[in-house]
Amino acid sequence: MNVLLVGSGGREHALAWKLARAPGLSGLHAAPGNPGIAQLGDCHPVRAEDGEALLGLARSLDVDLGVVGPEAPLVAGVADVLRRNGVQVFGPGRAAAAIEGSKSFAKDVMTAAGVPTAEALAVGRAPCVVKVDGLAAGKGVFVCETAEQLDEGLRAAALFPGPIVIEELLSGDEVSVFALADGRTVVPLAPAQDFKRIGEGDTGPNTGGMGSYSPVPGFGAEKVAELVDQVHRPVVEELARRGTPFVGVLFAGLMLTESGPKVLEFNARFGDPETQSILPRLEGDFLGALAAAAGGELAGVELAASDDAAVTVVLATGGYPESSDTGSTIEGIDAAEASGALVFHAGTALYGDRLVTNGGRILGVTGTGATIGAARERAYRGAELIRFDGVRYRGDIALTASG
Repeated sequence: MNVLLVGSGGREHALAWKLARAPGLSGLHAAPGNPGIAQLGDCHPVRAEDGEALLGLARSLDVDLGVVGPEAPLVAGVADVLRRNGVQVFGPGRAAAAIEGSKSFAKDVMTAAGVPTAEALAVGRAPCVVKVDGLAAGKGVFVCETAEQLDEGLRAAALFPGPIVIEELLSGDEVSVFALADGRTVVPLAPAQDFKRIGEGDTGPNTGGMGSYSPVPGFGAEKVAELVDQVHRPVVEELARRGTPFVGVLFAGLMLTESGPKVLEFNARFGDPETQSILPRLEGDFLGALAAAAGGELAGVELAASDDAAVTVVLATGGYPESSDTGSTIEGIDAAEASGALVFHAGTALYGDRLVTNGGRILGVTGTGATIGAARERAYRGAELIRFDGVRYRGDIALTASG
């Protein structure tokens, strides 16, 4: 099977890494890709949001399956352009991707589907959560426990285009639950837990994600299947009822409150960096499952997870999330990989023969092992070997879960 992977981040590198191991793969192409993906397949200088250019590329390469990684191309309708021109696509069309592209649309769908979520508030009153309605690269959520934080959150949200949504502040443990969907059938995947805040102890502003781990203690296959039945399946059914079937991966960020699980947000794609922790654990035919979802044939498909654990630590620039960095030399990746870690490129570029920084989150270092503790040790051992100007990462990823 000839695959075109759309995107250029750490999630896409992890997807490429997994797809490259599929026995049914005949060719792997990426648009635009990154230096890590270029070691696994052919990268093409086509923007991820340019549907017509992607269609031309897919036709020239005789692509069998398109896999759209990031949210922005999905919300922009790239999957629609490919799909209506005969290219099978793993990824929802624009109308279904609005489950992530608009918080208010997601609320409407959840209400219709009977899925529990945080209560929307007509006016802001601390404690509460202020959210940007549209896409914000993981930086559009502001937890406001005091009136001062509420004022700061409202000012920060106003810097983004479009409306804002204010919700009650929920408390409890968080978990990220993923499921493949073909428009009707839903197949659970392994869960993960991510770390959104920039600082240790979950302090500081939200980011796109500073680390993750899988499995999540207390969330075995039966519990995950139960959550998918409560949350994902009703939403997929509601979107199908509206004539906008969801084809791709539906990612629910859940808060496990005293009154039961409630949805914090939906995403219309794999999480980043959760994907870097989930895919090393997945067993079975991953490429075949994505193709089955794209073709409306997921019934009977299962993707079990191994008993091993995986922990991912994100290496970011010194100014992230407020600023990014370009052009700083990156060293030590070979040493990190030789130590047993997987290194996924997120914000890198080649400048001549030098690998340099090109973003805010630069690399994801994933360790695997028989336990979360062993995986964590391997991830941090790899992270410590990588150097670039201003490198920063949290030291507490999966710490409490490692026992």
